[in-house]
Amino acid sequence: MKKTVTIVLAIVLALTLIGCTPSTGDTGPKQLVVGYAQLGHESDWRVGCSESVKAAVAAAGWKLEFVDADQKQDEQIKALRDFITMNVDYIAFSPVVESGWDEVMQEIKEAGIPVVMLDRNIDMANREDYFEAWIGADFIEEGKKAANWLIDYMEAEGRGNDEINIVELQGTVGSSPANDRMKGFADTLASKSNYKIIMTQTGNFETDLGKTVMESFLKSGERIDVLFAHNDNMALGAIQAIEEAGLVPGVDIIIIGVDAIKLAFEEIIAGRMNVTVECTPLLGPKLVETIQKLIAGQPVPKTLNPDEYVYDMYFYNNAEEELPNRVY
Repeated sequence: MKKTVTIVLAIVLALTLIGCTPSTGDTGPKQLVVGYAQLGHESDWRVGCSESVKAAVAAAGWKLEFVDADQKQDEQIKALRDFITMNVDYIAFSPVVESGWDEVMQEIKEAGIPVVMLDRNIDMANREDYFEAWIGADFIEEGKKAANWLIDYMEAEGRGNDEINIVELQGTVGSSPANDRMKGFADTLASKSNYKIIMTQTGNFETDLGKTVMESFLKSGERIDVLFAHNDNMALGAIQAIEEAGLVPGVDIIIIGVDAIKLAFEEIIAGRMNVTVECTPLLGPKLVETIQKLIAGQPVPKTLNPDEYVYDMYFYNNAEEELPNRVY
């Protein structure tokens, strides 16, 4: 009898140990996966944004599924659908344009995957029902800052009442930064009848196209006093065109850019560009912080705008002093 009891106890102990031993396929807690559909790599700003997201997600110990859509909306939509198939935990994306997302956003919602918008936003009915938060700049405010800087500068130069002809290099047609920067700039100058936007055309946020469009502006024969470029890369291209036309950028034509990239600071210090309005691409840490709050069940504002400034060599924030702090 004693031998039988001993055998039974041994079997029970063995079964207990088996139950407590992890299977060879158990790898512990599932790693959180974030899918990010970036719209492209058309500018230094965009590359900086991608690198910021990659670094922040890696630092959090999460896995990133990253797709560069190369400025193609259909590629972004495909990426978003692939994220659904992968069953990622969170989706983030920066839309190429504002419209055309209704169907895929509904699919993401039905899949139960939370979405965080980065940089640009979408335009659809009840859009805030389809994402947890939008992290990005106030693009209308950026346009206003550019216009207010121009008014202040012209007043300081004693040209506040002169007829000022402005040309505008727009960003990607239909994108939220292009739409909103254009609106903020135009609305701020609306009360100044002597400020006239005489030509406006897209440069698609690209340096080479910015140069090409500026060349066409210069060939029009119209007097140009100011260039307002929706990003610094287009402004840099325009500077090349202005110099090749035998004019002095920053003097003959005042150059206003947006983004505050390193190259723009260098041009401002050299006197070939006058000002840049900051639009930070370093959104990765804020994305991670937002997802962490969502995981913890903490409230998250629908809109998160980073602090941004205006840099020049005149009377705003000093570009030369700030340059060493630029990381993009």
